[in-house]
Amino acid sequence: MITVYKHKHLTWVDVESPSTEEVRELMEKYSIDPLVAEELLLPTLKPRVDAYPNFIYLILHFPAFRHTHGASPNQEIDFIIGKDFLITTRYDSVDPLHKFSKVFEVNSVLDRSDIGGHAGYLFFYMVRKLYKSLEHELEYIGDSLGIIEEDIFEGKEKEMVVALSNVSRNLLNLRQALVPHHEILSSFSDAGKTFFGEKFSYHLSSIMGEYFRIKNSVSSHIETLDELRQTNNSLVSTKQNEVMKVLTIMAFVTFPLSLVATIFGMNTKYLPIVGHPLDFWIIIGIMLLAMVFFFMFFKYKEWL
Repeated sequence: MITVYKHKHLTWVDVESPSTEEVRELMEKYSIDPLVAEELLLPTLKPRVDAYPNFIYLILHFPAFRHTHGASPNQEIDFIIGKDFLITTRYDSVDPLHKFSKVFEVNSVLDRSDIGGHAGYLFFYMVRKLYKSLEHELEYIGDSLGIIEEDIFEGKEKEMVVALSNVSRNLLNLRQALVPHHEILSSFSDAGKTFFGEKFSYHLSSIMGEYFRIKNSVSSHIETLDELRQTNNSLVSTKQNEVMKVLTIMAFVTFPLSLVATIFGMNTKYLPIVGHPLDFWIIIGIMLLAMVFFFMFFKYKEWL
């Protein structure tokens, strides 16, 4: 499906899951290289950037675990950036692009804003919107970490093991998806200066700044996650040690009882005390005295 937006002399063509006929139409209308046109038909696993005489071809993947509409947690967007046109190709509904299209459409109708002299500025505002959406994802993760921290100290350590694992999975996915952005945006910055001129350098640097801001936020959240996991593991280990200590003490306390009962249960011809009118109570007394002795010994050693 192809949707076209226009603002003054700039054209934005948004394509979702294009067919062969749609790609052929775009290729003929905007003089797209056949190799690039072929790339648009199917998603690409690796990001890339290529400079052509009349456009720059760019592939980026943006993680989305809250606003994804497909099976993959990463949403691919292919950008073809010409002088006066921008083509975005995607294979899923990308919420930030949908919101950007509404703003772009309103501004176009009301003629409120001057985006810039070429499509590079349109790409700049679009990427900034995409990174802003990642900031919202990170705010959601930050809120989750805050809730986990409270629950950890409320005695829910076991439940937090799963919660921490889920947040860790989302953060690792974010980091893995963002790692290639550095190299790709650096290459795009060099190509953009050549293609759009030095006046566009500030906006290219600003795009890199948006990336580093998100990257630093992800790193900060990962550090917080590691601290919470260590704290949670320590509390879980402490509780397990307490349980093991109680079980060990119980085993030692009951050991003399079992030993005495076993001795007097042996099938021998002679057993001391056995046969005495109060033999049962004497044996019980011995067992109780042994238990009290062990209990006092543990108290003396401060094991209880």
